[in-house]
Amino acid sequence: MSEEQRPSSVAPGRPGSGIYPSNPLGENHEGIPTGRDVEWEPLVDFRRLDVSENTIHGAVAWVHGNEIIHSFGGNVLVYGRSMMKPIIMKIFIDELDDILTDEQKAIACSSHNGDTEHVAAAQSILAESEWGLMQCPLDVPLIQFGRQVRRPRRWFHTCSGEHAAILRALRLRGANRAGYTLPTAPWFIEYQEKIREMIRDKDWKPLRIAKDGCGLPTVSNTVNELALLFSALVREKDDDWIWDSMHQYPDLIGGFNRLDSTIIKAGGGRVLAKEGADGLLGLAIEHEDWPEGLGIVIKIAHGWNSQATWYIARAVLGVLGIDLRNPYPLHRQKAFIVPGIVPEQYLQQLETVVTWDEWDPDRDRFQVLNNHNNGEPKDPHANEGRM
Repeated sequence: MSEEQRPSSVAPGRPGSGIYPSNPLGENHEGIPTGRDVEWEPLVDFRRLDVSENTIHGAVAWVHGNEIIHSFGGNVLVYGRSMMKPIIMKIFIDELDDILTDEQKAIACSSHNGDTEHVAAAQSILAESEWGLMQCPLDVPLIQFGRQVRRPRRWFHTCSGEHAAILRALRLRGANRAGYTLPTAPWFIEYQEKIREMIRDKDWKPLRIAKDGCGLPTVSNTVNELALLFSALVREKDDDWIWDSMHQYPDLIGGFNRLDSTIIKAGGGRVLAKEGADGLLGLAIEHEDWPEGLGIVIKIAHGWNSQATWYIARAVLGVLGIDLRNPYPLHRQKAFIVPGIVPEQYLQQLETVVTWDEWDPDRDRFQVLNNHNNGEPKDPHANEGRM
Protein backbone atom coordinates (compact mmCIF):
# COMPACT_ATOMS: atom_id res chain seq x y z
CA MET A 1 0.00 0.00 0.00
CA SER A 2 1.44 3.36 -0.99
CA GLU A 3 1.91 6.24 1.45
CA GLU A 4 -0.92 8.12 -0.28
CA GLN A 5 -3.33 5.19 0.18
CA ARG A 6 -2.50 4.48 3.83
CA PRO A 7 -5.39 5.65 6.05
CA SER A 8 -4.52 8.20 8.70
CA SER A 9 -6.57 9.81 11.44
CA VAL A 10 -4.88 13.13 10.67
CA ALA A 11 -5.19 13.09 6.87
CA PRO A 12 -7.45 15.72 5.30
CA GLY A 13 -11.07 14.91 6.04
CA ARG A 14 -10.20 12.46 8.84
CA PRO A 15 -11.24 13.03 12.51
CA GLY A 16 -7.86 14.32 13.67
CA SER A 17 -7.21 16.64 10.76
CA GLY A 18 -8.84 19.64 12.42
CA ILE A 19 -6.55 19.76 15.46
CA TYR A 20 -3.39 17.95 14.46
CA PRO A 21 -0.45 20.23 13.55
CA SER A 22 0.16 20.45 9.83
CA ASN A 23 3.37 22.48 9.95
CA PRO A 24 6.56 21.45 11.80
CA LEU A 25 7.25 25.15 12.42
CA GLY A 26 3.97 25.51 14.31
CA GLU A 27 0.83 27.40 13.37
CA ASN A 28 0.00 30.81 14.82
CA HIS A 29 -3.29 31.31 16.65
CA GLU A 30 -4.67 34.74 17.45
CA GLY A 31 -4.28 35.58 21.12
CA ILE A 32 -2.14 32.50 21.84
CA PRO A 33 1.54 33.49 22.05
CA THR A 34 4.10 30.76 21.54
CA GLY A 35 7.25 30.53 23.62
CA ARG A 36 9.05 32.27 20.78
CA ASP A 37 6.82 35.31 21.04
CA VAL A 38 6.98 36.11 24.77
CA GLU A 39 9.54 38.27 26.53
CA TRP A 40 11.30 35.66 28.64
CA GLU A 41 14.02 37.10 30.84
CA PRO A 42 17.06 35.44 32.46
CA LEU A 43 16.25 34.54 36.07
CA VAL A 44 19.44 32.80 37.21
CA ASP A 45 22.73 31.87 35.61
CA PHE A 46 25.35 29.32 36.59
CA ARG A 47 28.92 30.52 36.16
CA ARG A 48 32.21 28.69 36.17
CA LEU A 49 35.02 31.11 37.08
CA ASP A 50 33.04 34.17 35.88
CA VAL A 51 31.80 32.62 32.62
CA SER A 52 28.10 31.79 32.35
CA GLU A 53 27.67 28.16 31.34
CA ASN A 54 23.93 27.86 31.85
CA THR A 55 21.30 30.61 31.87
CA ILE A 56 17.73 29.85 32.94
CA HIS A 57 14.99 32.06 31.47
CA GLY A 58 11.46 32.50 32.70
CA ALA A 59 8.87 34.87 34.14
CA VAL A 60 7.97 36.02 37.64
CA ALA A 61 4.86 37.84 38.88
CA TRP A 62 4.18 39.44 42.28
CA VAL A 63 0.63 40.33 43.31
CA HIS A 64 -0.60 42.11 46.44
CA GLY A 65 -4.33 41.64 46.91
CA ASN A 66 -5.65 42.37 43.44
CA GLU A 67 -2.74 44.57 42.30
CA ILE A 68 0.16 43.39 40.15
CA ILE A 69 3.12 44.99 41.90
CA HIS A 70 5.92 43.40 39.88
CA SER A 71 6.12 41.49 36.60
CA PHE A 72 9.36 40.25 35.06
CA GLY A 73 9.78 38.17 31.94
CA GLY A 74 6.40 39.00 30.43
CA ASN A 75 2.82 38.15 31.37
CA VAL A 76 3.12 34.73 29.78
CA LEU A 77 0.11 32.53 28.97
CA VAL A 78 0.58 29.06 30.48
CA TYR A 79 -1.42 26.15 31.88
CA GLY A 80 -1.69 26.12 35.66
CA ARG A 81 -1.30 22.32 35.76
CA SER A 82 -0.90 20.82 39.24
CA MET A 83 -0.23 24.21 40.81
CA MET A 84 -4.02 24.69 40.70
CA LYS A 85 -4.92 21.81 43.02
CA PRO A 86 -5.56 24.04 46.07
CA ILE A 87 -7.90 26.09 43.86
CA ILE A 88 -9.72 23.01 42.55
CA MET A 89 -10.26 21.69 46.07
CA LYS A 90 -11.98 24.94 47.05
CA ILE A 91 -15.11 23.91 45.16
CA PHE A 92 -15.38 20.79 47.33
CA ILE A 93 -14.59 22.29 50.74
CA ASP A 94 -18.13 21.92 52.11
CA GLU A 95 -18.61 18.31 51.05
CA LEU A 96 -15.22 17.16 52.34
CA ASP A 97 -14.85 19.34 55.44
CA ASP A 98 -16.23 16.95 58.06
CA ILE A 99 -15.61 13.80 56.03
CA LEU A 100 -11.86 13.75 55.35
CA THR A 101 -9.08 13.72 57.90
CA ASP A 102 -6.39 16.39 57.75
CA GLU A 103 -4.03 13.89 56.10
CA GLN A 104 -6.62 13.12 53.42
CA LYS A 105 -7.25 16.81 52.83
CA ALA A 106 -3.53 17.40 52.39
CA ILE A 107 -3.07 14.55 49.90
CA ALA A 108 -6.06 15.92 47.94
CA CYS A 109 -4.00 19.09 47.29
CA SER A 110 -0.77 17.25 46.55
CA SER A 111 1.49 16.24 43.70
CA HIS A 112 3.15 13.53 45.72
CA ASN A 113 6.21 11.34 45.21
CA GLY A 114 4.29 8.07 45.47
CA ASP A 115 5.87 7.03 48.77
CA THR A 116 4.11 4.53 51.02
CA GLU A 117 2.55 7.27 53.17
CA HIS A 118 1.27 9.07 50.07
CA VAL A 119 -0.35 5.97 48.60
CA ALA A 120 -1.94 5.03 51.93
CA ALA A 121 -3.43 8.51 52.41
CA ALA A 122 -4.82 8.62 48.86
CA GLN A 123 -6.29 5.12 49.01
CA SER A 124 -8.01 5.85 52.32
CA ILE A 125 -10.22 8.51 50.70
CA LEU A 126 -12.22 5.93 48.73
CA ALA A 127 -13.74 2.57 49.58
CA GLU A 128 -11.81 -0.24 47.89
CA SER A 129 -14.86 -1.02 45.79
CA GLU A 130 -14.55 2.48 44.26
CA TRP A 131 -10.89 2.28 43.28
CA GLY A 132 -11.80 1.15 39.79
CA LEU A 133 -13.48 4.49 39.13
CA MET A 134 -10.22 6.41 39.35
CA GLN A 135 -8.95 7.41 35.91
CA CYS A 136 -5.51 8.91 36.55
CA PRO A 137 -2.83 7.09 34.52
CA LEU A 138 -0.74 4.14 35.61
CA ASP A 139 2.60 5.32 36.96
CA VAL A 140 5.53 4.48 39.22
CA PRO A 141 6.81 6.56 42.17
CA LEU A 142 8.77 9.72 41.41
CA ILE A 143 11.66 8.65 43.63
CA GLN A 144 14.35 6.86 41.64
CA PHE A 145 14.39 3.60 43.61
CA GLY A 146 10.63 3.31 43.29
CA ARG A 147 10.80 3.79 39.54
CA GLN A 148 13.15 0.84 39.29
CA VAL A 149 11.39 -1.72 41.48
CA ARG A 150 7.67 -0.93 41.33
CA ARG A 151 5.15 -1.94 38.72
CA PRO A 152 2.93 0.91 37.45
CA ARG A 153 -0.22 1.56 39.47
CA ARG A 154 -2.69 4.44 39.47
CA TRP A 155 -2.04 5.12 43.15
CA PHE A 156 1.61 5.87 42.47
CA HIS A 157 0.59 8.67 40.13
CA THR A 158 1.40 12.07 41.57
CA CYS A 159 -2.25 13.18 41.22
CA SER A 160 -3.99 10.15 42.75
CA GLY A 161 -5.00 12.04 45.90
CA GLU A 162 -6.73 14.74 43.89
CA HIS A 163 -8.62 12.21 41.77
CA ALA A 164 -9.73 10.27 44.85
CA ALA A 165 -10.94 13.45 46.58
CA ILE A 166 -12.93 14.56 43.53
CA LEU A 167 -14.60 11.16 43.30
CA ARG A 168 -15.42 11.18 47.01
CA ALA A 169 -16.90 14.69 46.80
CA LEU A 170 -19.00 13.83 43.75
CA ARG A 171 -20.39 10.79 45.54
CA LEU A 172 -21.35 12.96 48.50
CA ARG A 173 -23.09 15.34 46.09
CA GLY A 174 -24.99 12.46 44.55
CA ALA A 175 -23.45 13.38 41.20
CA ASN A 176 -22.72 11.05 38.32
CA ARG A 177 -19.03 10.15 38.49
CA ALA A 178 -18.84 8.76 34.97
CA GLY A 179 -16.92 11.22 32.82
CA TYR A 180 -15.55 13.15 35.80
CA THR A 181 -12.33 13.87 33.86
CA LEU A 182 -14.13 15.64 30.99
CA PRO A 183 -14.28 19.44 30.64
CA THR A 184 -18.07 19.15 30.38
CA ALA A 185 -18.30 17.78 33.95
CA PRO A 186 -20.35 20.15 36.16
CA TRP A 187 -17.58 20.45 38.75
CA PHE A 188 -15.20 21.78 36.09
CA ILE A 189 -17.67 24.48 35.08
CA GLU A 190 -17.91 25.41 38.77
CA TYR A 191 -14.12 25.49 38.98
CA GLN A 192 -13.90 28.10 36.24
CA GLU A 193 -16.43 30.22 38.13
CA LYS A 194 -14.24 29.92 41.23
CA ILE A 195 -11.27 31.28 39.26
CA ARG A 196 -13.36 34.27 38.13
CA GLU A 197 -14.35 34.90 41.74
CA MET A 198 -10.81 34.66 43.12
CA ILE A 199 -9.18 36.91 40.52
CA ARG A 200 -12.17 39.29 40.72
CA ASP A 201 -12.81 39.26 36.99
CA LYS A 202 -16.33 38.17 36.08
CA ASP A 203 -15.50 38.25 32.36
CA TRP A 204 -12.51 35.90 32.52
CA LYS A 205 -12.63 32.73 30.47
CA PRO A 206 -9.79 30.43 29.42
CA LEU A 207 -8.40 30.81 25.92
CA ARG A 208 -7.61 27.09 25.91
CA ILE A 209 -8.65 24.02 27.89
CA ALA A 210 -6.30 21.05 27.54
CA LYS A 211 -5.91 17.57 28.99
CA ASP A 212 -3.40 17.55 31.87
CA GLY A 213 -0.93 14.73 32.40
CA CYS A 214 -3.31 13.08 34.87
CA GLY A 215 -6.26 13.22 32.47
CA LEU A 216 -8.14 16.07 34.15
CA PRO A 217 -8.73 19.29 32.19
CA THR A 218 -6.38 22.22 32.81
CA VAL A 219 -7.09 25.82 31.80
CA SER A 220 -4.79 28.48 30.40
CA ASN A 221 -3.97 31.47 32.59
CA THR A 222 -1.42 34.23 32.44
CA VAL A 223 1.34 34.28 35.05
CA ASN A 224 -0.26 37.41 36.53
CA GLU A 225 -3.61 35.63 36.87
CA LEU A 226 -1.93 32.72 38.63
CA ALA A 227 -0.29 35.13 41.07
CA LEU A 228 -3.72 36.71 41.70
CA LEU A 229 -5.05 33.27 42.62
CA PHE A 230 -2.23 32.64 45.08
CA SER A 231 -2.74 36.04 46.64
CA ALA A 232 -6.38 35.06 47.14
CA LEU A 233 -5.25 31.89 48.94
CA VAL A 234 -3.78 34.13 51.64
CA ARG A 235 -6.86 36.32 51.76
CA GLU A 236 -9.10 33.27 52.18
CA LYS A 237 -6.77 31.28 54.45
CA ASP A 238 -9.24 31.27 57.36
CA ASP A 239 -12.30 30.56 55.22
CA ASP A 240 -11.68 26.84 54.66
CA TRP A 241 -9.33 23.93 55.39
CA ILE A 242 -6.93 24.32 52.46
CA TRP A 243 -4.27 26.43 54.21
CA ASP A 244 -4.29 24.54 57.52
CA SER A 245 -4.26 21.03 56.05
CA MET A 246 -1.34 21.77 53.73
CA HIS A 247 0.63 23.24 56.64
CA GLN A 248 -0.16 20.42 59.03
CA TYR A 249 1.12 17.76 56.62
CA PRO A 250 3.66 19.43 54.30
CA ASP A 251 5.43 16.17 53.48
CA LEU A 252 2.22 14.87 51.91
CA ILE A 253 2.11 17.81 49.48
CA GLY A 254 5.25 16.76 47.59
CA GLY A 255 7.52 14.56 49.62
CA PHE A 256 11.15 14.14 50.58
CA ASN A 257 13.33 17.01 49.31
CA ARG A 258 10.52 18.41 47.18
CA LEU A 259 10.55 22.17 46.84
CA ASP A 260 6.97 22.93 47.87
CA SER A 261 7.13 20.68 50.94
CA THR A 262 10.42 22.27 52.01
CA ILE A 263 9.11 25.82 51.54
CA ILE A 264 5.98 25.13 53.59
CA LYS A 265 8.11 23.82 56.45
CA ALA A 266 10.55 26.73 56.20
CA GLY A 267 7.73 29.27 56.18
CA GLY A 268 6.54 28.46 59.69
CA GLY A 269 2.86 28.71 58.79
CA ARG A 270 3.28 31.90 56.75
CA VAL A 271 3.85 30.39 53.31
CA LEU A 272 1.83 28.00 51.18
CA ALA A 273 3.73 26.60 48.18
CA LYS A 274 2.63 24.39 45.31
CA GLU A 275 4.64 23.09 42.39
CA GLY A 276 3.20 22.63 38.93
CA ALA A 277 4.46 20.63 35.97
CA ASP A 278 6.70 22.17 33.35
CA GLY A 279 8.35 24.79 35.49
CA LEU A 280 5.70 26.31 37.76
CA LEU A 281 5.91 27.32 41.41
CA GLY A 282 3.18 29.22 43.23
CA LEU A 283 3.75 30.96 46.57
CA ALA A 284 1.01 32.35 48.84
CA ILE A 285 2.70 34.43 51.53
CA GLU A 286 1.35 36.05 54.67
CA HIS A 287 3.63 39.04 55.31
CA GLU A 288 3.32 42.22 57.35
CA ASP A 289 4.40 44.36 54.38
CA TRP A 290 1.56 42.97 52.27
CA PRO A 291 -1.57 42.81 54.46
CA GLU A 292 -3.92 41.83 51.60
CA GLY A 293 -1.93 38.71 50.77
CA LEU A 294 1.16 38.28 48.60
CA GLY A 295 1.02 35.90 45.64
CA ILE A 296 4.19 35.08 43.71
CA VAL A 297 4.42 32.76 40.70
CA ILE A 298 7.63 31.58 39.04
CA LYS A 299 7.57 30.02 35.57
CA ILE A 300 10.70 28.45 34.07
CA ALA A 301 10.67 28.85 30.28
CA HIS A 302 12.16 25.49 29.35
CA GLY A 303 10.11 23.44 31.79
CA TRP A 304 10.74 21.91 35.18
CA ASN A 305 14.17 22.60 36.67
CA SER A 306 14.07 21.95 40.39
CA GLN A 307 17.61 23.22 40.93
CA ALA A 308 17.10 26.59 39.23
CA THR A 309 13.64 27.07 40.73
CA TRP A 310 15.01 26.33 44.19
CA TYR A 311 17.67 29.04 43.84
CA ILE A 312 15.10 31.56 42.62
CA ALA A 313 12.66 30.67 45.40
CA ARG A 314 15.46 30.91 47.97
CA ALA A 315 16.19 34.45 46.81
CA VAL A 316 12.54 35.54 46.62
CA LEU A 317 11.74 34.18 50.08
CA GLY A 318 15.03 35.48 51.46
CA VAL A 319 14.19 39.11 50.77
CA LEU A 320 10.97 38.56 52.73
CA GLY A 321 12.87 37.23 55.74
CA ILE A 322 12.20 33.53 55.15
CA ASP A 323 15.27 31.27 55.06
CA LEU A 324 15.20 28.35 52.64
CA ARG A 325 18.01 25.82 52.77
CA ASN A 326 20.06 25.00 49.70
CA PRO A 327 19.89 21.32 48.73
CA TYR A 328 21.94 21.79 45.57
CA PRO A 329 25.50 22.74 46.50
CA LEU A 330 27.37 23.38 43.28
CA HIS A 331 30.98 22.41 42.67
CA ARG A 332 33.02 24.67 40.41
CA GLN A 333 29.83 26.39 39.22
CA LYS A 334 28.07 29.09 41.23
CA ALA A 335 24.47 30.33 40.85
CA PHE A 336 23.81 34.06 40.41
CA ILE A 337 20.35 35.61 40.65
CA VAL A 338 19.09 38.23 38.19
CA PRO A 339 17.91 41.32 40.16
CA GLY A 340 14.65 41.58 38.20
CA ILE A 341 13.06 38.64 40.02
CA VAL A 342 12.16 40.96 42.95
CA PRO A 343 10.60 44.44 43.10
CA GLU A 344 13.07 47.32 43.21
CA GLN A 345 12.46 47.92 46.92
CA TYR A 346 14.02 44.53 47.72
CA LEU A 347 17.21 44.86 45.67
CA GLN A 348 19.35 45.71 48.69
CA GLN A 349 18.07 42.67 50.61
CA LEU A 350 18.59 40.50 47.53
CA GLU A 351 22.33 41.14 47.67
CA THR A 352 22.45 39.57 51.13
CA VAL A 353 20.86 36.26 50.09
CA VAL A 354 23.89 34.13 49.28
CA THR A 355 23.13 31.51 46.65
CA TRP A 356 26.05 29.23 47.44
CA ASP A 357 27.30 27.43 50.52
CA GLU A 358 30.84 27.54 51.84
CA TRP A 359 33.25 25.69 49.62
CA ASP A 360 36.93 24.91 49.37
CA PRO A 361 38.38 27.20 46.69
CA ASP A 362 41.25 24.79 46.15
CA ARG A 363 38.73 22.28 44.76
CA ASP A 364 37.06 24.79 42.45
CA ARG A 365 40.02 26.30 40.61
CA PHE A 366 43.57 25.61 39.50
CA GLN A 367 46.01 27.25 41.88
CA VAL A 368 48.64 27.45 39.14
CA LEU A 369 46.54 29.81 37.02
CA ASN A 370 46.90 33.55 37.36
CA ASN A 371 43.36 34.80 36.74
CA HIS A 372 44.56 38.38 36.41
CA ASN A 373 46.82 37.45 33.54
CA ASN A 374 44.22 36.21 31.06
CA GLY A 375 44.53 32.68 32.32
CA GLU A 376 48.24 32.37 31.44
CA PRO A 377 49.72 29.81 33.84
CA LYS A 378 52.42 30.70 36.30
CA ASP A 379 55.45 28.51 36.41
CA PRO A 380 54.43 25.91 39.02
CA HIS A 381 58.12 25.26 39.75
CA ALA A 382 59.09 28.92 40.18
CA ASN A 383 59.82 28.57 43.89
CA GLU A 384 61.91 25.42 43.54
CA GLY A 385 65.65 25.39 43.67
CA ARG A 386 67.56 25.06 40.44
CA MET A 387 70.23 22.45 39.84
